[in-house]
Amino acid sequence: MKFELKTENANYSKSFSLIFAVVFFLPLIIIFCDVALKLGIISRHYQIEHDCKLLTVEKSKSNFKKLSKLSNLNNKQKIWEFCKEAAK
Repeated sequence: MKFELKTENANYSKSFSLIFAVVFFLPLIIIFCDVALKLGIISRHYQIEHDCKLLTVEKSKSNFKKLSKLSNLNNKQKIWEFCKEAAK
C-alpha cells in the first residue's frame, strides 16, 4: 500500500505572487492614468494659449473655430475676452 502526503506550499506561493502582482500593478496603472489625464489638461491649456496668439496675429475663421471647440464658446466677442484673460 502506497501513502502520499501532498503539501500545499506551492499553492500558497502562487497565490502570494498573484496578490503581490495585483498590489504592485494596480497602483502603477492608477499613476499612469493620472499622469495621462494631467498631460491632457496641460496640452489643452497650451493649445488654447497658442491659438490665442495665432488669433492676435491672424484673425481667420479657422482660428476662431479651433478656439470655439477648445473653450466651448460660440460668440467671437466671448472668444476675444477669453483670449485676453488667457494672456494675463
